Amino acid sequence: MDGKYPGMRLTYFLLAAILLIYGLIMAKQFLYPLAFGILLSYMLYPIVNYLEKKGVPRIFSILLPLLGFMILFAFLAIFVLKRINFFMDELPSFREKAVGHIENLQVYIESEFGIPAERIKNFLLSRLFDLGTQSGNVFTATTGTLFVILMQPVYIFLFLYYRTKFAYFYLKIAGRQNRQVAIQVLREIATVVTRYMLGVTTVVIILCFFNSMGLLLIGIKYSLLLGVISALFSFIPYFGNFIGGSIPFIFALLTEDSMIYPLRIAVWVYIVHFTENNILSPNIVGNNIRINPFVIILGLIGGAMIWGIPGMLVTIPFLAMLNIVLKKLPGMQPYAFLLGTRGTKRHELTVENMNRFFKTIRTKWRKRM
Repeated sequence: MDGKYPGMRLTYFLLAAILLIYGLIMAKQFLYPLAFGILLSYMLYPIVNYLEKKGVPRIFSILLPLLGFMILFAFLAIFVLKRINFFMDELPSFREKAVGHIENLQVYIESEFGIPAERIKNFLLSRLFDLGTQSGNVFTATTGTLFVILMQPVYIFLFLYYRTKFAYFYLKIAGRQNRQVAIQVLREIATVVTRYMLGVTTVVIILCFFNSMGLLLIGIKYSLLLGVISALFSFIPYFGNFIGGSIPFIFALLTEDSMIYPLRIAVWVYIVHFTENNILSPNIVGNNIRINPFVIILGLIGGAMIWGIPGMLVTIPFLAMLNIVLKKLPGMQPYAFLLGTRGTKRHELTVENMNRFFKTIRTKWRKRM
């Protein structure tokens, strides 16, 4: 059949991919909370496993770290909500400043580019301050978010409690002849995802301090609130620092009287981005994921198109899981090679490659001399 109709396999593959993407979009509200639950379960798994090895019953081994996680999250939520309440009290004054800056901006754009000022004003004000007409959507989104948050402890508990049952189910599907490979896959997934989640969480905690201190030194109001919110976006690789950094940047642009503040924030965001990508993440997160940056960027864009921000948050660890499975499946190694980082080592900007480059230059120069 494949030899007679070579395009049939491609057709079936494309149809399956379209149906999968459609199903992911339609089941978004059901699936992405489960995805978060799986990742958070891996993050708490080392503590749970340690307590069980010490003889603590499984239920209490799960409840103790889960309770600590919930207390920490509640403390963070209360902190953020209190700061937001203070921010809302000053919102009218911020709005007046923002409107004044927008009017100055529209005058400048009209004089320089000839775009009608009224059109610019209506465009910006309708998107920044027309919150009343969107109150229904805001309420719906808030309700959905609260439901997802409240369900996470339930999902985490159930995933950790039934993890042995899930593992045996997976081994039964793999079959007795593939048992050793299946066990190896489970262990690699647990190791990689756990290290990634713990590493990224550590980086975000450090960035909460860095961002808040930087904004405080720059002189931005609500530096602690803006620093924490911008740091939370660092769970998203590559784009997270810039998405999070845009929040204090826009805040300063609309509320501060001098352009020096947003410019300082832009410089600080770049410094934090450079530090996170070249110092913090390589040393704390490491190279556990082993997915090449091109696939990561495509995955982030695809995750954003399918699930929005939640899709960007869960894409990378699930790509790592997929890569581990593809490495072990017969005939799937080429796809694992495509996802991974192998094959480009000699082109990477490493100390070893730089030394080799300069050595080659010196050799050629000596021959010419």
